[in-house]
Amino acid sequence: MPEINGSAHEVNGTNGANGVSGAHGSNGANGIVPRPRSLTLVPVASEKQTTKDFKSDQEVRWCPGCGDYAILAAFQAFLPELQVPRENLVIVSGIGCSSRLPYYVDSYGLHSIHGRAPAIATGLAATRPDLSIWVITGDGDALSIGGNHLIHALRRNVNIKILLFNNRIYGLTKGQYSPTSEQGKVTKSTPFGSLDTPFNPVSLALGAEASFVARTIDSDRKHLTSVLRAAADHKGAALIEIYQNCPIFNDDAFLPVTDPSTRDDRLIRLEHGQPVRFGPDRSRGLRFSRYGSLEDVDATTADESSLLVHDAHATDPSYAFALSRLDTSDFAHSPIGILRSVERPSYDDLMNEQIATARERQGEGDLAALLAGGDTWHVS
Repeated sequence: MPEINGSAHEVNGTNGANGVSGAHGSNGANGIVPRPRSLTLVPVASEKQTTKDFKSDQEVRWCPGCGDYAILAAFQAFLPELQVPRENLVIVSGIGCSSRLPYYVDSYGLHSIHGRAPAIATGLAATRPDLSIWVITGDGDALSIGGNHLIHALRRNVNIKILLFNNRIYGLTKGQYSPTSEQGKVTKSTPFGSLDTPFNPVSLALGAEASFVARTIDSDRKHLTSVLRAAADHKGAALIEIYQNCPIFNDDAFLPVTDPSTRDDRLIRLEHGQPVRFGPDRSRGLRFSRYGSLEDVDATTADESSLLVHDAHATDPSYAFALSRLDTSDFAHSPIGILRSVERPSYDDLMNEQIATARERQGEGDLAALLAGGDTWHVS
């Protein structure tokens, strides 16, 4: 095991594409990005790391053309920026195609059970502040059986980073509709079309009071990496939805926002502190309607004061939620980037402070006395 240097550390890097900031929201002097704030208690690697250091000896096995390959490559290339020893990096997954990812990263990993990855990661974060913890999950894993665990991890603001691969289908079990499949979706389990109203993962996270919520796309590596960087810097729970293509069972599900001929009409690239502009010539803008929803307007003729300037740090999540509701099954308006990033205490910090206070007041305690004392009785 390499010697651990616990001193402050900085890593080389630059801001990502589309103005998504890295650690602390800006570059330091000479292009140096300060180490992510969420890693305060995590040891620093003693040697410079490369992408190769985070590639395991396992054969990467997904279907040809799967978007998971692109996400894995971006993730492995990003990890050296953290400067975290591999023994202090943990990747927890649930069940599904995406959840194979821990096998392919040379670190500690746990391929857990269906939907329970956020719960397991919560336990790790609460007891091991010296770890950098990442959760890998899919739309089926996280939003069906795992929905309860996901929303509670987010509302508690546990210091974990959740990457939700959304391909709008169950791929591992061969093409059933998922909680994010559009209504009317014809699949093996819905031969006459799905009747369910799909979840919007970003809206769900914001409704759970998540302190960091973002969206990106598997095929846009620069944007994906910049969002990973910002999530790593965030102290608390971070939810990143990644549009991910499944070429076998749901090919081109996100074609409107990935095809160069249509994406500029539909993608709304969010940049904190910048006017919200989109369209091929950036002539479109957003403003609030009478009842609080957002509407698409011609920015060249609308009243400038009524047009939105993106504020990812707005304390009230209503604005970010309104942004998330722009996203519809036809991708007419699809915000990507950081929708919300606000500061509030993390669950693991609060829990450890509470335990420390109790120890100061009552001492270390005696487990045997606790089990044998208090309300006990004998059964004859």
